[in-house]
Amino acid sequence: MAEQELAESWLRANIWPRFSRVLAREEIYMANHSLGRPPDRMAEDVRAALDAWYRDMDGAWTAWLEAREKFRRLTAQLLRVPQADCIIPKTSAGQGLRAVLNALPGKPRVATTDGEFDSIDFILRVYRDRGRIELRMTPWRDLDPTDATLVVLSTVMFRTGEVVKHLPRLIHDAHAAGALVMLDVYHHAGVMPIDLKALGADFAIGGSYKYLRGGPGACWLYVRPGLVDSMRTIDTGWYAKKYPFLYARPEPPEFGTGGDAWLESTPPVLPCVQALAGLELTLELGVKRLREYSLAQKTMLCDLLPRASGVGADYGAFVTVRHPDAVHLAQEIEARGIKVDARGEYLRLCPDILTSEYDLERAAATVRALLAAKKSR
Repeated sequence: MAEQELAESWLRANIWPRFSRVLAREEIYMANHSLGRPPDRMAEDVRAALDAWYRDMDGAWTAWLEAREKFRRLTAQLLRVPQADCIIPKTSAGQGLRAVLNALPGKPRVATTDGEFDSIDFILRVYRDRGRIELRMTPWRDLDPTDATLVVLSTVMFRTGEVVKHLPRLIHDAHAAGALVMLDVYHHAGVMPIDLKALGADFAIGGSYKYLRGGPGACWLYVRPGLVDSMRTIDTGWYAKKYPFLYARPEPPEFGTGGDAWLESTPPVLPCVQALAGLELTLELGVKRLREYSLAQKTMLCDLLPRASGVGADYGAFVTVRHPDAVHLAQEIEARGIKVDARGEYLRLCPDILTSEYDLERAAATVRALLAAKKSR
């Protein structure tokens, strides 16, 4: 499959049959940037994990932990990370952020942007209001990585889809000033190639909820090699112990090695299981080819929607239409059988490998008609 150029006819024959359940829905789904559509195999994997529980009871932990480690390996492969234990499973990206904030000494100075996702933004504001951090927030183009302990930045802005292209320089400048850098790659991983090792990021957060088709709860924190061995967070639990199943209580507490020292208490297991089919499919198709296919779809959509933004490599996987009443516009579009969403004044539309050209044309025609109707009122 690695040599096969992605085309709708090939996808229909070879990939769409793996999605029979979601494709049976009578709608045009253009919210793949929000909740990704799962392969049929996801339900089979979860069922097998549950069957192991019924059949083996506590013996199911063997299969469950194997699935967790596979989740770490596949995610590391996706992100071009050399060590799978640098991927620490989390139930949300925000949980990963808190783990890092709770590993920094003193009252760290955090520099971030006003374009971060609400969960990250909210956590940082609450930590500031509780006196746990100093917080400096600017537009992302004005972000100053100097005079900070930690820089927190999305690689793709969640409202507009804009790609932050100066990451290598920003990370270099932050490190030169003694700052650590955390990247939020939720709108990057799975739709655009990324190499966290080459970037030199200290931390990254993301998950499988969107483009990786793994649903809620299958998230992760990346801590770079070297730092993962030396830095410790107080967000911890018995799975982070050196020998968790000996139930010993040495003084001082002894942590496990590498990223295992960043684990917490008894972990949820089904999120890792439900994420495997989507991760494997993404790696099978190849992110580079998925990106090329996405760029072609976005070009077509923007040609059909002259008011849309998001074409080209400067944007992630979705396009936007700016409108003061974007939320109600999204609701009207959904009432016509086309699922989109809105964030603030930005209507967001995201095709994927299950979206046909016919669906793109219908979606664009519906949006154009509604925009024209609103303009004439």
